[in-house]
Amino acid sequence: MKIITEEIINDLLERFDNSDEVYETAVETMEAEQPVLLGYLFSEEFEAFTQDEKEVLLYIATIIWAAVKETNGSVPDITEKKLADAEEQNWAKLEHVTAQRFNERLDVFFENYPQEDLLAFVEDALADDDEDPIVTKEAREPMFVTLKTVIDSLTSGN
Repeated sequence: MKIITEEIINDLLERFDNSDEVYETAVETMEAEQPVLLGYLFSEEFEAFTQDEKEVLLYIATIIWAAVKETNGSVPDITEKKLADAEEQNWAKLEHVTAQRFNERLDVFFENYPQEDLLAFVEDALADDDEDPIVTKEAREPMFVTLKTVIDSLTSGN
């Protein structure tokens, strides 16, 4: 699996931000190619998120999927087992983290992680925006784990 660079992520952000149609087409293609992934993102597990948070989750997940696809040409089918295993491993990493600040709690995920630019993109997207926070403090960590799970599932191969 090739490394997804910051340049690829920024290019996708620009394309999605400049055209709702490009973004909507990407979501539709992701839904057709990765129905299990979309089912995961819309599962009951995330009903506590606000509508805005769900939209942010879908947007970031779509960028992740599109970046992996653009970089590697194809994306292996995600299974429910792959998602569940990755999510369990990610929550296990957080169990023993004693740091209180969001960014410090995430350090454990960056150690020797091959897709560091994607992970940094997720962290930055969920970072505290003092002026007008879309993602609540309570939702940031679960959203990060969810999106890290998406990255792991899309980049781990079969």
